[in-house]
Amino acid sequence: MKKILTTGIAAALLGMTAMPSTVLADDGTPQQGGDITVTFSNDVATLDPAIGYDWQNWSMIKSLFDGLMTYKPGTTQLEPDLAKSYKISADGKTYTFTLRDGIKFSNGRAITAEDVKYSLDRVVNPKTQSPGASFFSTIVGYDQVAAGKATELSGVKVLDPKTVEIDLSQPDAAFLQKMALNFSFVVPKEAVEKWGADFGHHPVGSGAFEMKQWDVGQKLVFVRNPDYWQKGLPHLDQITFEFGQAPIVALLRLQRGEIDIAGDGIPPAKFLEVMKDPKTRKNIVEGEQLQTGYITMNTTEKPFNNVKVRQAVNMAINKKRIIQIINGRAIPAKEPLPPLMPGYNKDIQGYKFDPAGAKKLLAEAGYPKGFSTELYVYNTDPNPRIAQAIQQDLSNVGIKAAIKSLDQANVISAGGSDKGVPMIWSGGMAWIADYPDPSDFYWPILSCEGAVPGGWNWAKFCDKALDAQAKKADALVAPDQQAERNKMWGEIYAKVVKEAPWVSVFHEKHYTMRSDRMAGPDALYADPINIPVNYNNIWVKNVH
Repeated sequence: MKKILTTGIAAALLGMTAMPSTVLADDGTPQQGGDITVTFSNDVATLDPAIGYDWQNWSMIKSLFDGLMTYKPGTTQLEPDLAKSYKISADGKTYTFTLRDGIKFSNGRAITAEDVKYSLDRVVNPKTQSPGASFFSTIVGYDQVAAGKATELSGVKVLDPKTVEIDLSQPDAAFLQKMALNFSFVVPKEAVEKWGADFGHHPVGSGAFEMKQWDVGQKLVFVRNPDYWQKGLPHLDQITFEFGQAPIVALLRLQRGEIDIAGDGIPPAKFLEVMKDPKTRKNIVEGEQLQTGYITMNTTEKPFNNVKVRQAVNMAINKKRIIQIINGRAIPAKEPLPPLMPGYNKDIQGYKFDPAGAKKLLAEAGYPKGFSTELYVYNTDPNPRIAQAIQQDLSNVGIKAAIKSLDQANVISAGGSDKGVPMIWSGGMAWIADYPDPSDFYWPILSCEGAVPGGWNWAKFCDKALDAQAKKADALVAPDQQAERNKMWGEIYAKVVKEAPWVSVFHEKHYTMRSDRMAGPDALYADPINIPVNYNNIWVKNVH
C-alpha cells in the first residue's frame, strides 16, 4: 500500500449483547459509551471504499463499511465478516459466499447478494477510477469491464438473495485476502447513484459507525451504528476527528488531556523526549508493521544490470546508522518481506555491512574506481537525510550518487517511467502491505508484471522463472497447502535477495500515543490491518 498482532478478545466480542452507557469497574472489561477525539494535520480526501487508498482513511473506511471477509482485531488472521461462511471449489477457481442474517446498511436496508455483485462491478468499472481495480483481475470478465466493453463481471453471479458465487480465471491463494480489502467493501447502489462522484463525502455502509457530520478541513464525526450486526460493538458512542492540527500541537494537547489520540503520531523532534518520560511512555504503544523501506536499482541499465554491482551496493549500506536517523523506530531488513508476513524466511541472512567486500565486488564487476549515478528521494523529512546517509555510504566504496530530491508524485512518476531512473529511496512512498500475504510484496513491486510504464517495480526487475514459481505458489489455495505455499514464497524471496534488485533497509515500527482514559489491548492501537488504530474495538475507562 502506498500508504502499513494477536488478542484473545475477538470471540468474546462476537457473542456480546448490547450494553447501556453506564459505569463499569475498570477491570479490563470493555465498557460501552463515551466519546473520543483524534487529531490529524490534514483532512481526508474521501471515505469511498472503492477510492480511498492511504494510511489515514484506511481505518476510518473500515469503521464505516464491511466486506465479505475481515481480520480478527489486532491480528493478521482472516475470518468471515458479512459472509457467515464460504466454500472453495477443488480447482481453487470458484468461491461461494453465504451472507449472514440480519446485516443492514446504516440506512436500514438489508444487504443482499446483489449488493455484493454491484460493489465488485463498480470497483473494476473504469468510470469509478479505483486505484484498487487490478486486485480483482483474476475474476472472470475483468478484462472486458476494465476495457469498457462490459459493465458487469460475468464471473460474479447472484445465486439467491443470500448467496454469491465468484469464478476466477486462475487459482488465486490471496483472493480471500482481497475480499477483506476496502476496495471490495459492500455499498448500497441507491446511495452511490444519489451522490455520484460525491459519495465519498456522503458514505453509507454497514460498519460499526456511521458518519454524522463532516465540516471539510475542520472535523469529521462518526457515531455508533445502531444496526451493526456485531452486538456490543462498537464500544464508543462517538469519534470526532479534528483536522488542521500540527503534530507538535496535537502532542501538547494530548499531554494536557484535551484529545485522546494524535493521529499523525509522535513528532520526530519529540520522540526521544516522550519515550524517556515515564508519564508519557506508559501511554505509547509500539507495534510492528507490514512495511519495508528499500533502495531500488535499475536492473535494465548499466551498471546495475550487473548483479555483482547490486550486491556490492547492498554491502555498502550501513542500515543501523540509517535507523538511528529515525530515532531507532525500525529494525534492519534482511529481505523484502517483513517478519510478520507469512512466508518470511528466517534463514535468509541478507547482506552484512562490509565496505571492503563491496569494493572487492565492484572491482570484480569491472568498476575498481566506482562510478557515478543518481539517487531519487521524496523531499519530505526524514527522507532527504536518509538519502544523504546512503550517499555517504556509497561514496565510501567509490560510488558517487547525486541526490535528486523531488515531491512524491514526481519521484513515483520517474520510477514508473518507461526507462526508469538509476536508484530510488522508497521512504514515504512504499511499501506497506495491502493485505498480509507474501504475494503483495512480489507482484506489484518485483515481478515482470510490475516492471511496466506506470508500475511500481522501480528496479525493472524481471525474472520470468521466478514469476512462474510465484504463480505455482499462488495456485495452492487449500488450507492444508499453506505451509507448502509459505515455503515456496520463502524460496522465491531467497532468490530475490541473491539477485539483489533492492537494498532492503529496514522494517518500520509504529508508535501510537493515547490518553490516560483510553483502554483496550495494545494490539488495537498498533493494528497491522486497521492502520494505525482499530476504532471498532477500543473503549474508554470509567464511562458515565
